[in-house]
Amino acid sequence: MWGRPLLYERLTWPEVRRAAGEDRVCLVPVATLEDHGPHLPLDTDLRIVSEICRRAAGEAHDQTVLLPAIPHGYDPHHMDFPGPISIRWEAFTRYCKDVGVSLARHGFKRILFVNGHGSNQNLVEMAARLVNVECDEVMAATTFYLSSPEGLAVVEEVRDSDRGGMGHACELETSIYLAIDPDAVDMSKAVDERSYPEGEHAWLDWSDGSLHLMPWWSSFSRTGVQGDPTKATAEKGKALLDAAVAECVGYVRELRAKPIGRRKPPSETAG
Repeated sequence: MWGRPLLYERLTWPEVRRAAGEDRVCLVPVATLEDHGPHLPLDTDLRIVSEICRRAAGEAHDQTVLLPAIPHGYDPHHMDFPGPISIRWEAFTRYCKDVGVSLARHGFKRILFVNGHGSNQNLVEMAARLVNVECDEVMAATTFYLSSPEGLAVVEEVRDSDRGGMGHACELETSIYLAIDPDAVDMSKAVDERSYPEGEHAWLDWSDGSLHLMPWWSSFSRTGVQGDPTKATAEKGKALLDAAVAECVGYVRELRAKPIGRRKPPSETAG
């Protein structure tokens, strides 16, 4: 009997072949280990995105197979703080691509990388693109949780902080961690620090400004926090987590419904 969720690492090789034949979407959580202020563990990004994917895979258990999370990502700008494990951008990108190519080799046609660390995003997107161009008739996609219109609406609904309050180790991440594992969060050490050098177009929040600038984290944050975790609650976290799971399930169903693209010779007419 298939598990709920169906865990890739627990399958035998004949079961992998069967899962691929059922046209399941491979869910691949991607994160990093890094400082999240004095109140949150290093695994914040990893714990959050893994929990979102686990719950989504449980809900869409007949449409998914859940891969073990990729735990290390790209965060050299955090290395002044004790704890981060940063992988060179090219090694990280190739690693993610190789995961996707391996899945394609085994017959899976639909792959969704779900990222939980901001500085990974462009690299994960590049990895998915490389999977698509290196493998025939494969659909590899990426997302960052709570980035859909529906997800962002819930973010705006629950937040109490102003712009800048949901950047890193913030109201949002702290709330979700409180909903997942409150004993791992030390709210007595949570501090409101919003010291990123904002401007007309550059700021850090859950949706960043249009001008992207990422200096050394220690050049503006003394604690590692960028945001206001003092406003976090488990109730907010539950609402955010539920929205992120629903969002992920929606992505799975959309990918399942899309036809796999097939390359065609160029033509001077459409259709």
